[in-house]
Amino acid sequence: MITPTDSQRSRLAELARYFLRLGFLGFGGPVALVGQMERELVDGKKWLTKQEMKESIAICQSLPGPLAIQVGIYVSWLRGGFWGAWVGGWCFILPNFVIVASLGALYVYLGDLQPVTAIFYGVSPAVIALILHSCYRLARLGMEDWLQWAIAAVCLAVTVILQAEVALLFIGAGVVGILYYGKPFKRSPAILPGIAIVPAAAGPIAPVASGSTLSKLLLFFLKAGSLTFGSGLVIVPFLEQGLVQQYNWLDERQFLIAVAIGMISPGPVVITATFVGYLVAGFWGSVVSTIGIFLPSFLLVLIVAPLLARHRGNANVQGFVKGAYAAAIGTILGACILLGKIAIGDWLTALIGIVSLAVLFRWKISNPLLIAATAVVGLIAYPWLQPSWVMVH
Repeated sequence: MITPTDSQRSRLAELARYFLRLGFLGFGGPVALVGQMERELVDGKKWLTKQEMKESIAICQSLPGPLAIQVGIYVSWLRGGFWGAWVGGWCFILPNFVIVASLGALYVYLGDLQPVTAIFYGVSPAVIALILHSCYRLARLGMEDWLQWAIAAVCLAVTVILQAEVALLFIGAGVVGILYYGKPFKRSPAILPGIAIVPAAAGPIAPVASGSTLSKLLLFFLKAGSLTFGSGLVIVPFLEQGLVQQYNWLDERQFLIAVAIGMISPGPVVITATFVGYLVAGFWGSVVSTIGIFLPSFLLVLIVAPLLARHRGNANVQGFVKGAYAAAIGTILGACILLGKIAIGDWLTALIGIVSLAVLFRWKISNPLLIAATAVVGLIAYPWLQPSWVMVH
C-alpha cells in the first residue's frame, strides 16, 4: 500500500524529471514554453485540466516576474503542494543556470580575443531587433486603448531622457490604471496591496555602498526580480541603469552581451542575471544573482497567486495590471533606444538590425538561429572593417 509520503515523493520526482528536461530543451520564449507545458501536461500527462491550465496562465500574467517560470511554479504547486513548487521551479531554472554560468566562464576567460569581439559586433544589433519584435508582440497582446499608449509614451520619454528609477514608473502607472480602470473608492476585497507590495517595497531596497559584492548583487537582483512586470524584457532598462550607470559593474558592450546570452539560452530572458553575476563576482556571483532574480517569483506564486485566484475579477487589480503593462512597453522601447546607440555605429550594424527585424516579422525564425547567423556575419566582417567605435571592454 502506497503511503501519502511515498505518493508525495513520487510526485516530486515526476516534477523534477519533467522540469529538468523542459529547462534544457525549452527554447522559444515564454509563449512557446507555456504552450509546450499546456500540450504536455494537459493533453499528455493529464496532470491538469484545460481550465486549470488557463487559470494558471491568467493568474501568472497578473504578477510581476517571468511568465514561463511562474506558470511552472504554479503548476508544480497544484501538482505537488508547497514542496512541489520549490522542486519544480528550481529544476526548471537549474539547466538555464548551468548553461549561462558556463557561458559566463567562457566569456571571462576568452573575452580578450578578437573573435569574441567580432561575434558580438554582429550579434548586438540583432539583439535590438529581437527586443523590438518581442515588444511589438507584447503590445498587440495587451495594449487596448489611448491611456495605455499615453502611459507607454511617458515611460519611454522618462527612460530615455532622465533614466529614472523604473520602480517608480511602474508604481505610478499602476496607480493611474487603478484610478482610470478600477473603482478605487468602492469597498472591495483587499487584494491590491498584496500585488503591489513587492514592486512598492522594491523602491528603497537599493544596494548600499558598504558590504560585500555578493550581498550587493543579491539585493540588486531581488529588487530586479520583483519588477519584471509584463515580460522578462522589462528587466533590460532596469539592469542597464543599475549595472552600467549606477554601479559601473559592466560597460555597455558587456551589458549587451549579457542580454544576448539571456535571449539565446533556454528559459526566460531574466537568466541574464546569472551571466552578469559571473562577470561581476565569478561563480558565487552567478549563484546569488540567480537566487535573487527568481526568489520573488516563488514568493509571489506561493503567497499572492492563491489570493489572485479568488479575486482576479477585482477592477482595481485589473487596473493596476493594465497600467503596469503599459509602463513595461514604454520602458522596453526606451531601453531599445539607449542600447541601440551602443549596438549600431556603422552601416553594417544598421543593416544587420534592419534585416534582422524584417526577418523576424516575415518568418518565424528562432532566436538562436538568428543570433548564430549574425555572429557569422560579425566574424567575417569585423577583421575587414576594424570598426574603432566598438567597445570591447
